Amino acid sequence: MIKLIPIEQLQPGMFIHDLNCGWIEHNFVRNRFAVQDTATVARVRDIGVHEVYIDTERGLDLADAPTREEAELAVDEKIEAIATAPAPAFSPASLADEMQRARGLHRDAHRIVRNMMGDVRLGKQIEMEQVEPLVEQIVSSIFRQQDALLPLARLKHHDEYTFLHSVSVCALMTAFARALELPREIIREIAIGALLHDVGKAKVPDAILNKPAKLTDAEFEKMKNHVVQSKVILLYTPGVSDIALDVAAQHHERYDGTGYPNKLKGDEISLYGQMGAIVDVYDALTSNRVYHKGMPPTEALRKLLEWSKFHFKPELVQAFIRSIGIYPSGSLVRLESGRLAVVQEQHADHLLQPTVKVIHHTKGHYLTPEIVDLRRSQDRIAGYEDFETWNIDPARWLAT
Repeated sequence: MIKLIPIEQLQPGMFIHDLNCGWIEHNFVRNRFAVQDTATVARVRDIGVHEVYIDTERGLDLADAPTREEAELAVDEKIEAIATAPAPAFSPASLADEMQRARGLHRDAHRIVRNMMGDVRLGKQIEMEQVEPLVEQIVSSIFRQQDALLPLARLKHHDEYTFLHSVSVCALMTAFARALELPREIIREIAIGALLHDVGKAKVPDAILNKPAKLTDAEFEKMKNHVVQSKVILLYTPGVSDIALDVAAQHHERYDGTGYPNKLKGDEISLYGQMGAIVDVYDALTSNRVYHKGMPPTEALRKLLEWSKFHFKPELVQAFIRSIGIYPSGSLVRLESGRLAVVQEQHADHLLQPTVKVIHHTKGHYLTPEIVDLRRSQDRIAGYEDFETWNIDPARWLAT
């Protein structure tokens, strides 16, 4: 049986089934292992987790701890509350019209960020005259129809993760800020900070940045130092606002004070830093890396909700989920009819009933693609799925 226990009750003899944190936030070789001694307990506590999942069939039990099913039920109740909560109503442009622009914009953004990181690595200054027009185009695209660009931002190649992660975080932060109904001029600064939030990684050696295995303790510390490097670079970049600087300098801080580099706590972290932390973790969780497989978006959102008890402000996590949907655009979902579909477009007032494109059947055969607005259909979403499980290439369906 899998149970959720407070970290204070972890002891030698237990078997950790899940460290219950993002894989980028620890450097244990495995996520599941036996707790052999008190030193291991101390190492787990040091990574800042408050709860872990244990396997009682492979180690000691804790009688009164809730089961994984009970913990998941609590998350389900929060999801239901988010789905029925009122949200800002936008009037998006045609998805088909915006998709063509979004494809070109995504290619341009990738090229500009890649070149910018290369320049920084060579000691050159960031050219804000390239960054600012790009950000304005991203903001405008999200304002017109966010469901065109956001699915494209999910497409990442292992060897170009750093560049594409920056573009993805920029697009997601823009959608998040818009849902919070922040002024557009503030949203623009947030988006600039999001696009530049990882610029310090240009100072991290490639051998560490692209290592196809877990980092050593020393390598992990060098990787974490990219946040300090980002702040230094942006401090010396003319035209970078305090808002943008907060996004870059605070996106690894955590609400409970367990983050880095300054272990800021609660509202010591600006709104923009708190938003950046949520979006950065979400995009990292859903992205495939050299030695780590990303999880489906809905599963990542559930994890954010679970961790919001400690690491993030719960109201902000809930607002982020409302901004991109319970089943984010580009997700693969299973319908009650047994059909598989890719989510196309969100409806703020019906988050559990997006518009989808039916493409496949769970019996194993492709279907003639069909657009279905679930608000006007008897079919319903039964759950989320993984593209890889069904041997479906997401690029075929997210870029069209």
